[in-house]
Parts: sequence; C-alpha cells; structure tokens
Amino acid sequence: MRRLNIIEKKKNSIIYEKEKNSKNGREAFNKINLISNEYIGESCIKVKHKSGLTIYISKKPFSSAYAIFGTRYGSYDNVFKLSTDKEFSVVPEGIAHFLEHKMFESDDGHDTFEDFAEIGADANAYTSTDRTAYLFSCTDNFYRALEVLLRMVTTPVFTKENVLKEQGIIGQEIKMVLDRPSNALYYNLMAAMYKENPVKIQIAGSLESIAKITPELLYKCYDVFYGMSNMALCIAGNVDENKIIEIADKILPIKDSSEIISGKINEGPECSEKVIKVYMEVAKPLFRIGIKDIYGKPEERTAMEILTEALFGQSSDFFTDLYERELVSSYSAYTEYSRPACYTALGGESDCPEEVFENFCRYAEKMVKKGVPKEDFERAKRVLYAEVMKEFDTSESISEGFFDAFLVHGNFLTQAEEYSSVRYEEVNDLAKRILKKEHFALSTVCPNKEKK
Repeated sequence: MRRLNIIEKKKNSIIYEKEKNSKNGREAFNKINLISNEYIGESCIKVKHKSGLTIYISKKPFSSAYAIFGTRYGSYDNVFKLSTDKEFSVVPEGIAHFLEHKMFESDDGHDTFEDFAEIGADANAYTSTDRTAYLFSCTDNFYRALEVLLRMVTTPVFTKENVLKEQGIIGQEIKMVLDRPSNALYYNLMAAMYKENPVKIQIAGSLESIAKITPELLYKCYDVFYGMSNMALCIAGNVDENKIIEIADKILPIKDSSEIISGKINEGPECSEKVIKVYMEVAKPLFRIGIKDIYGKPEERTAMEILTEALFGQSSDFFTDLYERELVSSYSAYTEYSRPACYTALGGESDCPEEVFENFCRYAEKMVKKGVPKEDFERAKRVLYAEVMKEFDTSESISEGFFDAFLVHGNFLTQAEEYSSVRYEEVNDLAKRILKKEHFALSTVCPNKEKK
C-alpha cells in the first residue's frame, strides 16, 4: 500500500501529499485534522480533501463499518442559484428525491445495488427536506464497497428513457405514501404551521411535478448540489484512513465550485392554520402538536431540545398528567432546528386530541409565567447528554451524527458538552419567545368511523 507523504505538520493538523493541479495551476492538497475530545473520550480524523469534500473518519473496533456519502440538498431546495448566476432557477417539486433514485443506475443500465450485494454490503439511500444521503454497511470488503459508493455518486447517468421509467416507479410510490396516516399527520402539521416554507411540500413531489422532470434538469441540479464542497463522507468502524484517502484521491473529481444561494421565503411567525383534521383508516386518533419558531437558528437547537425535554418529554409533568388521566397512550416529542425549518413537535395516540391540545396551550402559558422548573432543566440536560453518548456505541449512529453536524456546520464531538454549557436563563428566554398561542398548531388523523 502506498503511504501518504507528510509535507507539513502543525499542532493537531497534518497536510498530506501536496501536488500541482494541471488544470488551473493551483496547488491541491489534503488537510487532515486529528480531532479529539478528552471530555467525552472520543476522537475522529477530519479530512478536507483536495476535491473540496469533507471526510470524517471515526476509528472504532466494531464488527461492521458504516459509510454515508451525502449532500446539503433536499426537497426544500427548489429555488436556487449559484453566486455566479444572475437569476434564480425554479425546478419541479420532488426532483431531489428523483435524482437520488436515478443515481443507482449505471451507464450500462444495471442497478448498482447489485454491486453492493455481490460484495456483501447492505446499501441504501434517502432524501429528506435538507439532505440526500447514500450509505452502506458491511463486515467485509469495506474498501471495495467504498469504491462502488464513490463512483456511483460521482458518475450520474440521466437519459430520456431512464427518466421516463422512473416517473412511473416514483408515481406509484407517491400514491402509496398518500395513503399513510403518518404521512398525512406530518404534512398537515407542516401545512398548518407554514404558509410559504417549502418544508410542507411532499419530499417525493406530486404526479404533476415529477412529470416535468427532464435529464437536463437533473444534470443541472446535480452540478449545483453535488459539488464536493457541498458534500461530506462520514465513516465509522475498524478502518484505515490511508486507504480511504487513497480511494478518494483516485475517484473524486477536483473542480472549483461556487456558493449556492437559496431563494428567500417570506414566512411570518404565526401559524397558517390552528387545526387540520382528516379521516383515514386508523384504529385510534393520531395527533401531533407543532411549535413554530421562524427566528430559530440551528445553533439554538441544543437549548430548544433541553426546553422540549424539560417541559414535554416523557418524564415531564405535562406527559405524566396526560398519561394518568388516560388522555394519551403512545407519545413522543422532538425538536427540529435545521436549515429548512425550526420547530418542536409532540404527539401520539389519543381519544381526545383536541383536549390534549387545550391542555398543552394552558400548560405552555403557565410555564412562561412561572418559568421552567430548575429541577426539570437539570434532568433534561442529563437525559440528553446520555442520549448523545449512546450515539457513539454503533458505527451507524456515529456516521449519521457527523453528517447531521456537517449539515448545520456543527461539531458532533462537542454536542454532549453543549448540553452541559446551556444556561438556565437561556432556556427560559427561549420559552418566552416561542411558547405563544399564535405559534401552536394541531394536526389530527381520526378514524373514518368517526366522520359524520
């Protein structure tokens, strides 16, 4: 195996393999940071590859390794331009998800899933509002699988024939998704909270929107959002960073990329609707309550998660009261503070979702006046700290954790410490800002038999 040559060494940083890029005359090199956090006893190798790609490598003695290769590109990104463009481009809804599907088709027409299966790797991909990700896990043949992954994502093949074929496949998927109660519950909550934000748009798009997708549009979106500087490769397992970098050197393209600018959204702080109710084939009513925060920033996520856990988590007085009065059965609460949208959602099953919502509104108003109980604040910090530490137990959760942090320009290794450093006053100030009735919305899915 060819070893990389150290040409410069600084504290916690080593620059490897300096070389000349013949296309534009500039020097290209890989910069490697050896990052560790003694507070939690974890470390990783962060590589800024000469292609522009950010690579995170967590070396762990696990039996299986996991790799995720993803981009800051999701269903949210339908209006955009490069800093070098004069005008914004508007593309059909669902195109990010459509592109993800087509990346598995090679130039000879076969499905790349077959290549992963042949070497014993379990591959998958997904698209959400803010990302598209391609991933695999395996116990053997990791480097062969990594080559397949990198080649697949860097060599798109879009033709009229394969686009037409995919329109039929995704069309069937859209019809199936529309029949899912969980899907209706989520998107109705987004529609209730947001007037303009495209986060309320179905990730897969609609039958009408995907019919407008062409090979030219797919290549356009690929060229904009699949630039290496907009992507990250996150790996965890018993791996060798030198082999990983050699594979990246061999496969990844080196080219300049411009800044991506998203279209502006004129979104007010108030919810679009207070309640959206639909009837579907469910045994018991489902509900989800949303707390909208258009002024939120990804860096505030830690404080908001503490507030959510303290006031609405499964150890909170709010949930305990609902459970003891048999107003809820299943229940969960989570916070989403990302590039597309910032909000908190809580929900589950209840025979009386409107009554739960009324209780929620009264409780939120009370907590703003009274303040978050100090003991609940401390409990929430301990709970969330423990949850973050558990994420270092598997190769999958480590890789996903680094990718999540990359998307919001954060640091996965410092998340546990961030919970410890959040001040009590900070959480109370946050509660006063967002716990207002005009920021609350309710989405319910009720059994068809209850429809009058």
